[in-house]
Amino acid sequence: MTIKTKFQEKLDKATKKNNSLLCVGLDTDLEKLPQHLKAEKEPIFTFNKSIINATADVVCAYKLNIAFYEAYGLDSLKQLKKTIEYLHFSFGHIPIILDAKRADVPNTAKMYAKAMFEYWDADAVTILPFLGKDSVEPFFEYKDKSPIIIIKTSNKDASTFENIHTAEEVKKWMFPNIALFVGATDPEALKNVRTLFPKSPILTAGIGAQGASIEKAVTAGIDKNGNNLICNSSREIIYAGKDADFVEKACQKACEMRNIINSYR
Repeated sequence: MTIKTKFQEKLDKATKKNNSLLCVGLDTDLEKLPQHLKAEKEPIFTFNKSIINATADVVCAYKLNIAFYEAYGLDSLKQLKKTIEYLHFSFGHIPIILDAKRADVPNTAKMYAKAMFEYWDADAVTILPFLGKDSVEPFFEYKDKSPIIIIKTSNKDASTFENIHTAEEVKKWMFPNIALFVGATDPEALKNVRTLFPKSPILTAGIGAQGASIEKAVTAGIDKNGNNLICNSSREIIYAGKDADFVEKACQKACEMRNIINSYR
């Protein structure tokens, strides 16, 4: 059983409005910003806002990887918060995914869930299932949110511990507001997870800089209506331009990827 969370409602709306399965990943690295932005008071937020404004009509979601903000300390985290607030205020129909990959014992997981869904105000958050059901239950208590359980990541050594057994066990937990993550580098895993979860949103990544086949990922991961697959691309889009042209280049690349993805729906 699945339920329509606010995350799912936003995802459906943005997918339909923008005719898109593309998610832009705001994995913003201060060192990679165009040189002219580095003198700004809030360079990360300025960059993020520019990318958002350039791509908001071609995406179904935005994903922010918290590690890229934690790495530069408190000031960077404040700019993450400001980015999320800007998205909610200016593009409230587009869901926000916080890529945090949290996992811990229940008492600590409760605090992680509170931080992700209350302080950061994300619509969805990535979490790890390897500590068992009780470690993720605090996230699923937020009924309007969608915890995204990591099933298979896109790195080359992912199969060491991650396999279809993970998805089969997670299926038994029967969380109605569940979403899943499966890397695009393993289309067979995507296909298997879609079979297990025919109506749940699936987030996938690896179609850009990591070189996964868009065709294989899309055909394996979409639901029966050609939806409910969130195809994330980060570096390929946000760093498409290196200088003052970064906004124009990001828009061009996002449009191009949206159209390629749609050609396989």
